[in-house]
Amino acid sequence: MLNTLELVLILLATAVLAVVVFRLLRLPPILGYLLAGIVIGPHALGWIPVASEARHLAEFGVVFLMFSIGLEFSLPKLVTMKHIVFGFGAAQVGATMLTVMAAAWLLGLDWRVGLALGGVLAMSSTAIVSKMLAERLELNSSHGRQIIGVLLFQDLAVVPLLILVPALARTVDSSGADLGMTLAIALLKAAVVLALILFFGQRLMRPWFHLVARQKSSELFVLNVLLITLGLAWFTDIAGLSLALGAFLAGMLISETEYRYQVEDDIKPFRDILLGLFFVTIGMLLDIQVVMQNFLWVVLLLVALVALKAALVAGLSRLFTADSGMAVRTGLNLAQAGEFGFVLLAQAGALGLVDNPTMQPVLAAMVLSMLTAPFIVERSEHMARHFSATEWMSRAIQLTTIAAQTMDEQGHVILCGYGRSGQNLSRLLEKESIPFIALDLDPQRIHEATAAGETVVYGDAARRDVLIAAGLMRAKVLVISYADTASALRILSHVRALRPELPVVVRTLDDTDIDRLKEAGAAEVVAEIMEGSLMLASHALMLFGLPLNRVMERIRETREQRYSLFRGFFHGATDEADKTEEQMQPRLHSMLITPGSAAAGMTLGELDLGGLLVEVTAVRRRNTRELLPDNETRLEIGDVVVLRGTQENLAAAEIRLMQG
Repeated sequence: MLNTLELVLILLATAVLAVVVFRLLRLPPILGYLLAGIVIGPHALGWIPVASEARHLAEFGVVFLMFSIGLEFSLPKLVTMKHIVFGFGAAQVGATMLTVMAAAWLLGLDWRVGLALGGVLAMSSTAIVSKMLAERLELNSSHGRQIIGVLLFQDLAVVPLLILVPALARTVDSSGADLGMTLAIALLKAAVVLALILFFGQRLMRPWFHLVARQKSSELFVLNVLLITLGLAWFTDIAGLSLALGAFLAGMLISETEYRYQVEDDIKPFRDILLGLFFVTIGMLLDIQVVMQNFLWVVLLLVALVALKAALVAGLSRLFTADSGMAVRTGLNLAQAGEFGFVLLAQAGALGLVDNPTMQPVLAAMVLSMLTAPFIVERSEHMARHFSATEWMSRAIQLTTIAAQTMDEQGHVILCGYGRSGQNLSRLLEKESIPFIALDLDPQRIHEATAAGETVVYGDAARRDVLIAAGLMRAKVLVISYADTASALRILSHVRALRPELPVVVRTLDDTDIDRLKEAGAAEVVAEIMEGSLMLASHALMLFGLPLNRVMERIRETREQRYSLFRGFFHGATDEADKTEEQMQPRLHSMLITPGSAAAGMTLGELDLGGLLVEVTAVRRRNTRELLPDNETRLEIGDVVVLRGTQENLAAAEIRLMQG
């Protein structure tokens, strides 16, 4: 029998290994957790022969997931998307549940089991779909808004389904009248609990958080969040409802306070770790032997799930006035199973509503559907053109619209992105009577801008045909006004292939990707943080009394040197230096040359810190400070050397300075 420490170590080791592999393959980490659970579970290697111990711990992952959903719950957002959320979203969940119920009845299963499985299979993966939409810059597209609206309703639908499944489980061997009574009691309980929590919670939450925040203790703040989350989860659990419902309500209450963003940051580590463990335990439920024995059923379920769900969603999308191309994209993006489906299936299995021979093929089909989801989403554009007779026409019309805007233009500017930065630039161009065309993917922004008479069209600037239609071969300058390195690199690759001499200006957040973008062909890279620092410094220098020409010279030098003077900074506790990405960024580090240091008496050239990819930015000797010293600078005892490099390289440099 494993003790708790051994159990946790096995779970962590396998989860880390699986997630690393899946991230390297650019697949969702959820699938890595599921695979880890399958491998170490009682039905494979058997490292954890009984899953119940881990499952109790992993239940808290679901609690914190529902808490996060409640935290993001926004009534104004629901109001603006009410037709999509409560129209299309409700139709999708309802139609899927009815379809699965009918299929279950034809297969001889109890209708209650069919209803539970309908709720399970109605869910789609918010994590996979939203991530891929964001990567493809499609969150604000027409089909992206539809997809997000449906996912939002699915998140909300989990709450009543978490009440429904236990009620169904208690009445499997009972009559319909008993079921009605059980559901009525469950709904009454839920109504009473909701009324109590919302009535008292809304009045107590904000003043209580004010009291806790005034103590200015981060530990107390986190403890308070955990207390409220787990306390309300416990309250709903003893009321005969679910832990997840209480956590959802806790998130809802906190979302109405000004502390929601702080709470979200504090709770994220607990949620992500415990949710990962939950998916590991889901993988442990999968019996490979049973799956292989029913392999044909698993394949049929997988095909039925993906094909029928895609067709159903696409058909409903058409009913809600979407064109055929948009409908196909929406259907393909929502064709897989989802995280909450596993939550509901685990609940139904634990309560005995769904037996193991039924659960295993369903679970396997759900896992496989999520594995295939990234590939289906990637191919959705191609499939939409293949299946939709009007898609090619729509694409041609879009490109024609873009080309019509630039037909008479010669030597114009192409603006990729028409957000705040793009609009500010367009106003300056307009002042100078410089022609331009802007490409954007936000339909609302385009509608308002075109109504105001501005030259902006719908189009993905990262696509070769869109750039050509925008007059790339005749343009004088191309500007990428949004900070997305991956998209910028795609645009630069098209420009380099078609017009390598065309100057491209790229916006980025900081100095992290300046060199990559320059190598890809960018003429200029504008780093927001660096430019902000530069402007701040220029104003301070002029107010100090330095001549304007000298200040401008400093600005010019800094830009020509790619902000080398600004690269790296001294990290503090507020800089979240524990993040992997942050650890890979250059930073500054000060080191004192002590009497025992090997570097004492040696020149910088002799030390060859450049070989360790570390740069000496300054040497402070007594009361003087030498910036960017040369290789002939000889170090003395008492000197403070300022080094710049990554955390790992700085550690190696420190060893060389101390030990030689």
